[in-house]
Amino acid sequence: MLTKKLTLLQASLMGIALVIVLFPVFWIVMTAIKPPIDWNASPAIWIPSDPTVANFQTLFDPGALGSYGVGGVSQTATNAVFGSIFATVISTALSVIIGLCSAIGISRYSNGSKATPLVILSGRMFPPAAIAVPFVIIFSNVGLIDSYAGLIAIYVAVTLPFSTWMLKSFVDDMPREIEEAAMIDGKSKVMAHLTVTIPLIKGGIFATTMFIFILNWSEFMFALVLSYTHINTIPVQLAKYVTATAGTLYGVQAALAVLAMVPLVLAGYLIQSHLARGMTFGAIKQ
Repeated sequence: MLTKKLTLLQASLMGIALVIVLFPVFWIVMTAIKPPIDWNASPAIWIPSDPTVANFQTLFDPGALGSYGVGGVSQTATNAVFGSIFATVISTALSVIIGLCSAIGISRYSNGSKATPLVILSGRMFPPAAIAVPFVIIFSNVGLIDSYAGLIAIYVAVTLPFSTWMLKSFVDDMPREIEEAAMIDGKSKVMAHLTVTIPLIKGGIFATTMFIFILNWSEFMFALVLSYTHINTIPVQLAKYVTATAGTLYGVQAALAVLAMVPLVLAGYLIQSHLARGMTFGAIKQ
């Protein structure tokens, strides 16, 4: 009887947690299909009676909300979507590759001193606002301001401590003897890591890649201060949907937010088995 009560309590708590977690997603999706008159309705309209796709159309056609009497949208989201995809994919790949090399070097060959991992992590001990201005000054002097090269460079610099520490933990949990056996069989150190280490920790690599991708995809501060006219990202674009006549275009913002969620949901679904493996890797110590 006690077990049944506990099970019912657990199910109830899980249901409450799901509602709390999924409600913002539900609200964003509903707002994305609301006509302008329903954006600020009081009392709030939970599910629109007259749903529309005009908010999504406005992302690529600034005049799509004209039939609702809303104008003033002068910039499409095309450049922002391209910028987010390009900068996020390249910076995530570089961060994971460099982080993997660093993790193997620290874990297997003790490169640097014992304080090296802490020194690497210290790069994340400063708030973005504290280092944004110095980066702007440096990038302005070297010609990287308002460029994808500069944005990618700072994304890699900011996420590299995370990728190094996460991947190091996965490498640490793998027995050295497996790599040593490959070397005894005639493989070089590099080939041993390529053919043994990396395949065995691929779950951890997928989990790290997903984590870094989310950080880069949703980053706002550095993208805002480093972009002017040539580059743009989705988080920065979200802040631009404000007009003099209609105020904040909540429906258009929600539509872009829904669009931004799609790659994350799709990527999470495609690598869910690897993600689960990566998050539990090393739970049982040797």
